[in-house]
Amino acid sequence: MPPPPPYPSNSELYADTTHLTEGIDWARRFRIHERFDDSPDRTDEGTRTVILAPHGGGIEPGTSELCLAVAGHHPANLPITPPAGVTYDYWMFEGIRPDDNKDLHVTSTGCDDLVAVTMCAGALGALSLHGFKPENLDPPRSPDEQVVFVGGCDDLLRDLLTKALQAVNLPVEDAAGELDGDSVCNIVNRTLRGQGAQLELSEPLRDAMFTRNTRPARKHTTTEVFWRFVAACRDVLDRFEAEPAIASPDVGCRLNPVDRCRGS
Repeated sequence: MPPPPPYPSNSELYADTTHLTEGIDWARRFRIHERFDDSPDRTDEGTRTVILAPHGGGIEPGTSELCLAVAGHHPANLPITPPAGVTYDYWMFEGIRPDDNKDLHVTSTGCDDLVAVTMCAGALGALSLHGFKPENLDPPRSPDEQVVFVGGCDDLLRDLLTKALQAVNLPVEDAAGELDGDSVCNIVNRTLRGQGAQLELSEPLRDAMFTRNTRPARKHTTTEVFWRFVAACRDVLDRFEAEPAIASPDVGCRLNPVDRCRGS
């Protein structure tokens, strides 16, 4: 078993200003798209899914760029070029050191960033992007293996993702063990429905998504594999939000309405 991370939560990492500096060691990026409705006519209610990269930048390389692209933004043009098509709210935490970002890894169950928590709490679905090294699995697998592990608590979204990625010839397996993403405390599962989906991409697959897999170059050197993966995910999100459970959700209060928070 690997040693526990130095920081069990984002808030503890943020508080360590003795050893870490925001903007030098780590960064946090998010976008909550502006939506308003001042018309008496029925209008679009907006998207219902958020995109997350809890270990972006140099922690799990490539996941920041994937997060932006799945959310509807070209990673090289953000924020200059307006995105085309549907956009999703996104949040990411990034290690931005030139190297040695491993100790900035906060587990997804320890993610307590207030923006991430509130975004997920107000969403019906969430999709998180992660990376792993196959040789670090138990048991180890080939260091050259290209594969996506599909996990999380959202059976509906997981099934759609698995079928869509298989359809575009990307190798897919059900996640298991420490990569299964099935903890209720995992940030991706802290939605209104208590469910989300987690995609774990092997390092060789992420390497194939960029001709130059460095932090400055990745956003400018995306490959066909990158955009094939992104297109499959975005198609899934469109179909996911059309599902009755998402398009017409039951979000009524599950508590007894006669109960009171204060004694009378």
